[in-house]
Amino acid sequence: MKLRGSAILLAVMVFTASCAKKTPTLNLLVWEGYADPAFVKAFEEQHHCKVSASYMGSSDELVAKLRGGSAGNYDVISPSSDVATSIASAGLAAPLDLTKIPSYGQLSSQLTSLPLVRVKGQVYGVPFMWGPDPLIYDTTVFAQAPDSWNVLWDPKYRGKISVWDDLSTVYLAAQVLGYDKPDPSQLYNLSDAQLEAVKKKLLELKPNIRKMWTTGGELTNLFQNHEVVAAMGWPLMTNQLRKINFPVGETIPKENTTGWIDHLMITAGSENKDLAHEFLEYMIEAQTQKKVTEVTGYTPANPQAARLMTPEEVRNLHLDDVDNYQKRLYFWQNVPRRAKYNEIWNEVKAAQ
Repeated sequence: MKLRGSAILLAVMVFTASCAKKTPTLNLLVWEGYADPAFVKAFEEQHHCKVSASYMGSSDELVAKLRGGSAGNYDVISPSSDVATSIASAGLAAPLDLTKIPSYGQLSSQLTSLPLVRVKGQVYGVPFMWGPDPLIYDTTVFAQAPDSWNVLWDPKYRGKISVWDDLSTVYLAAQVLGYDKPDPSQLYNLSDAQLEAVKKKLLELKPNIRKMWTTGGELTNLFQNHEVVAAMGWPLMTNQLRKINFPVGETIPKENTTGWIDHLMITAGSENKDLAHEFLEYMIEAQTQKKVTEVTGYTPANPQAARLMTPEEVRNLHLDDVDNYQKRLYFWQNVPRRAKYNEIWNEVKAAQ
């Protein structure tokens, strides 16, 4: 029997109401550790939404997905400082409405003043976390912290070293070769001759490499299983290993090290831009920043997070001496010849 007109209207209203109640989903493509339930769950509860995270293994993977037409699948991304500029310039991210992100004014001026995510007067990202690419080591093998990156090349650690499967390993080799002197930004604009020397240096490292890691958890497992004794890593892995009482040490050798500034950006194709703005605001609030540091071991972009920490936590994150600590980190910058860098890196990986 056919429904009468009023019955049809009622059915349509009920159907529409049920659709309106559908829980919105915010899709993230971020680094490991940036969508932990320890801090994301509260946002979901406050905004009656679901946060669904995918994790990237490298900056180039992120860019490839965005350029490959996947930008519409994600609302929020967390590019590092060596690709954030190109993402903004290519129109892959949406300009931010900073009036919707009131905590932006609390962020470190040392980070917000950098031109990394500014294009034609508009801001395309908020600094979120920053930190070093430190030397991580097994303290049962090294009684004292290694003082030089050259330890990775020591023949006695053949098959016992790991590095990240990422262009930052190119930056590392360039630093060991001294190409950061006198200008650290040269690491991100190497000549063909310098890149060939880097390639040679990395080929010399290969016999020592047990396995290149692609995720933080993978490197943590390599240490835990005693497959490697030293690696270039992130504070996240140090944090993970300390939590399971593994004898781990972390240091910045005498050559210093590279570092990164991760930004949160909203993709140009996002259909949830208002909710995404609220997520960015939540993630840079001091309380959330403290929770993120507890999970990752990274340094917060919002200095006010230090007020919620113990003196020991403040020291461990170098928030008591930010200026001097940052002088030892050569923050990743835009790499104009990124395709050439990738060519060199792929040749290193393919070599037997």
